Amino acid sequence: MATLNERYYKEIVPKMTELFGYRNPMEVPRLRKVVVSCGVKDAVTDQKAVNVAADELTLITGQRAGTRKAKKSIANFKLKKGTPIGCVVTLRGSKMFEFLDKLINICLPKIRDFKGVNPKSFDGSGNYSMGLKEQLVFPEIDYDKVDKVRGMNITIETSAENDDEGRELLRLMGLPFRSA
Repeated sequence: MATLNERYYKEIVPKMTELFGYRNPMEVPRLRKVVVSCGVKDAVTDQKAVNVAADELTLITGQRAGTRKAKKSIANFKLKKGTPIGCVVTLRGSKMFEFLDKLINICLPKIRDFKGVNPKSFDGSGNYSMGLKEQLVFPEIDYDKVDKVRGMNITIETSAENDDEGRELLRLMGLPFRSA
C-alpha cells in the first residue's frame, strides 16, 4: 500500500487540480503540520501525571513531547504560574504523514459508535481541529499500563486558502467526515 505522502502526489494533486482549476501543481494545498496536545488536569496535585502523559504522547507520535506550563495563577483551580499542566508535539514531514495514516486507518475506526468526524471543525483558513476522548485507540498504548484515560486535541494545519479546499484535501486523504 502506498504511503499517504505518495498518494498525495500521485492521486490527490491531480484530483484537486481538476476540481479547483489550479494552473500549477504548486498551488494545490498541502499539509504543513499536525499538532497533538494533551491537557493534564491532575498535574495540579500530581506532577508525575504530566510526565506520564508526555511519555504516552511520545509513544503515539514517535517524537518527544514537550511540556507546557501555566501562564498565570488561578486560585479557583489551585494553579500556580509555571506549573506544568500539559504536553504537546508538533509533527512535520514523514512523521506527520505516518501519524495521519495511522489516525485515519487504524485509530478512528476503533472508536465505538464512530460515524465520522465533524465537517464543521475548520477555522476559516482550511485548518482542521478535532479531539479524541481517550488515548487507548492508538496501537502503541498498552491497556494494562494506562493509569488514567486522557483525551487529546489534534490540529491539522494546511496551506489551503479556505475551508472548502482544506475539507476536500483531507477528504481525499481519507479523513472520514460525517454526512450532514
